[in-house]
Amino acid sequence: MGLLQATATNIISMVGVGPFLTIPFMVAAMNGPHVIYAWIAGLGQARLRQWLTRVLAELAPHADSFTVRLTSDRELRRLNAAYRGKDQVTDVLSFPGAGGPEGTHLGDVAISLPAAGRQARAAGHAVARELRILALHGALHCLGYDHESDGGAMRALEGRLRRRWLRLDA
Repeated sequence: MGLLQATATNIISMVGVGPFLTIPFMVAAMNGPHVIYAWIAGLGQARLRQWLTRVLAELAPHADSFTVRLTSDRELRRLNAAYRGKDQVTDVLSFPGAGGPEGTHLGDVAISLPAAGRQARAAGHAVARELRILALHGALHCLGYDHESDGGAMRALEGRLRRRWLRLDA
């Protein structure tokens, strides 16, 4: 299991690709890479799960699991302070995973659902699209990219991937 443990008090939803995730909510799995998720009405969790499975099959075919946790501004601020020493809200945090006897866990990504909503409104697109943008951004960090120190390599790759994987109707 990755760093982000699911608890009923601090989780809104989680989308996971792999067999490692257990959630105290509705759980489902699919053939191929296992996908386990909790439902939030109206946010298209099944579509996000399917999209993320396709993207990760290309970006990280070696990975057996990946977790995306949708949570609150308060929780992202707490995680940001604890792991980055920054006592402020952020939209997404990534925690790279590692290999183990059960396979390779690509990592865990925490997304502030309220921040995603604010950013979606500001950009004039749907929250579902913003969640995909943030999940992609987090996955790239889990793959080792770092826009703060790589001279623009992550930004360039993310731009190409957004054009390829994000449709205007998403």
